[in-house]
Amino acid sequence: MKLTLLAGAAIAIPLALSLPAQAENPVHVQQLLETNLCQGCDLSGANLTQAHLIGADLRDANLEGATLLESNLEGADLSGADLTSANLTGAFLTNALLENATLDEANLTDAHIYFADITGASFLNADLTGADVVGTPLSVGGD
Repeated sequence: MKLTLLAGAAIAIPLALSLPAQAENPVHVQQLLETNLCQGCDLSGANLTQAHLIGADLRDANLEGATLLESNLEGADLSGADLTSANLTGAFLTNALLENATLDEANLTDAHIYFADITGASFLNADLTGADVVGTPLSVGGD
């Protein structure tokens, strides 16, 4: 009996550790999708692929590791939001407010960043491959 439990634990623990973490609060995800208001919400790891979040209030939201693939965040307020390691591939960030947001390790491949406010935002090791950046004081490389 003990040997069976030990063998089961030896298999189950590594399997559980290899599964992706889904820490988002489902109530917060529902609130965002229904109201476009989610200030300070926990949306970490949430799948918001192709979400229409035009003008959404996401101030101080936790979007760490979230998938926002091809999402429309035009005019969204992401001030102070944590987008560390978020996937924003092909996302639309026209007139988005990213003041003091953290986008470290974020994937912004092919994103459309037009006239965004990035004052105080952090883009450490962010991937901007193929991104369209217009009217936004964002440059790649250098010291």
